Amino acid sequence: MEEANWDLSYFQAHQTEEVPLLEGEDVKSIEKDVIYICPFNGPIKGMVFITNYRLFFRRIELDPTMTLDVPLGVISRVEKIGGQSSRGENSYGLEITLQYSDLGPIITFFCFLQQFFAFENREQYYEDGWKVYEPIDEFKRQGLFKEKCKWKITNINQKYELCDTYPPFLVVPINVNSDDLRKVSAFRSKARLPVLSWINPENQAVIIRCSQPLVGMSGKRNKDDEKYLDIIRESNGQTQKLTIFDARPSVNAVANKATGGGYEGDDAYQKAELVFLDIHNIHVMRESLRKLKDIVYPTVEESHWLSSLESTHWLEHIKFVLTGAIQVADKVSSGKNSVLVHCSDGWDRTAQLTSLAMLMLDSYYRTIRGFEVLIEKEWISFGHKFAMRIGHGDKNHADADRSPIFLQFIDCVWQMTKQFPTAFQFNEHFLITILDHLYSCRFGTFLYNCEQQRLKEEVRKGTVSLWSYTNSELEKYTNPFYTKDQHNVLYPVASMRHLELWVNYYIRWNPWIRRQVMIINFYFHTDNTTDIALTTELQDSTCLSHIGTLSSKADTAALGERCITEGVILWMRC
Repeated sequence: MEEANWDLSYFQAHQTEEVPLLEGEDVKSIEKDVIYICPFNGPIKGMVFITNYRLFFRRIELDPTMTLDVPLGVISRVEKIGGQSSRGENSYGLEITLQYSDLGPIITFFCFLQQFFAFENREQYYEDGWKVYEPIDEFKRQGLFKEKCKWKITNINQKYELCDTYPPFLVVPINVNSDDLRKVSAFRSKARLPVLSWINPENQAVIIRCSQPLVGMSGKRNKDDEKYLDIIRESNGQTQKLTIFDARPSVNAVANKATGGGYEGDDAYQKAELVFLDIHNIHVMRESLRKLKDIVYPTVEESHWLSSLESTHWLEHIKFVLTGAIQVADKVSSGKNSVLVHCSDGWDRTAQLTSLAMLMLDSYYRTIRGFEVLIEKEWISFGHKFAMRIGHGDKNHADADRSPIFLQFIDCVWQMTKQFPTAFQFNEHFLITILDHLYSCRFGTFLYNCEQQRLKEEVRKGTVSLWSYTNSELEKYTNPFYTKDQHNVLYPVASMRHLELWVNYYIRWNPWIRRQVMIINFYFHTDNTTDIALTTELQDSTCLSHIGTLSSKADTAALGERCITEGVILWMRC
């Protein structure tokens, strides 16, 4: 205990030199005489600091300076190891090996607290990111309140009694009442009834989102649901048949009947056209990302790279998501037809498809603030289960509900920015920043599963929004080649020949991999560009696997020896 107190007093005297603390961040533990076994540059002597936000390693030698900065929210698992050997080069994660240290339990404690650092963060910005998205203003921008509009905003869900994972304000057909909405929601999985996401101001075609109907094995029908979808179809006089895009493979949709779900059959929905988009479920996507991680660490096999990448099916899944979104956008724009989009529960693949289609259709969402609105609207307010899919503060790393759905969406957006380099106001750095803080728990934006939970936890009152951070330094995230007046619909090519692995994200920590050409210059707050570049390479390695090994240096151990008696392995979250 005396040694720990000495360490903390030492830190307090040197904290500005050692660790760049955020407002509200404080040190919890220090481990001196540590060796970082870097997989690329060999052993490096230094110190490890554990704060209530991050694990921070600093090289002792100042020439050259090197730091390793990993938010604790990134860590999905802490595994104790012991004996004379570690898992060696084939482990996936940040391996910290220590002799007679309490650092492992300390890391475990602070990594899996349900009280996230976001609630202790006291950073202040001149922009209030919580005001970025105002539902009424956004629907007004879309032209919802124009004369003869056939849609209205209802507050039937203001107390989250109709659907506990939907936002309080919903847009529904103007001539349906509250009883109608209750009857329809009762026939949809998780009560996620069909509501409007976007309306085309030119032809009044709309994008509707919802969950699957509760048809079941007996083929149940619901006249109220059938009538409701017909009202949606009639709201746009040019729609002869309402196109229903079911994100799932048809075989999965049929299988869901066994658990009470299903799809809209021809007999019940005669004025609807059903299209299956063949996008696989969360478990398939999780396994695909695991395979992708396997091929980018420990080495990138040159001779088998293309076949290895193909075997992950990651780009194939990206293709199917983009293809589905293109079909949605094309039906609304070229076909001038209203569409309805759903998967099983309407909070994963549905959000991918609606938000990507809206990005293609509406140039506003291709601006920085517009993209923030899109995420707030289609992902956060409509209940994508961020806490469940990411596992914030949860040490159950094997949870079957984990899945990289939002990461996959951002990857699709990046693919679009590559094909249309002047159509987006934001740059690649903006997308990576969003993903980094999806995991970091520094901001409240992505915490919890739905608006009702965020309201209960007072997220807006007690945390800082990610958009406060990004909007206070817009120059860092602005694409210099952005052409403001591009209002046309974007149709990316969803062909395997045109899709790329996002090297600057998935393999950014590997110094031997040539990075993809970036069309922006990074904005640094330092005179030492070498140091900050190295830090940028290493910090917030959220979706990646192994970074290196940290080991305590025994008195008699030579630099670089694996003289391990006890320690932990930190596994990165994805």
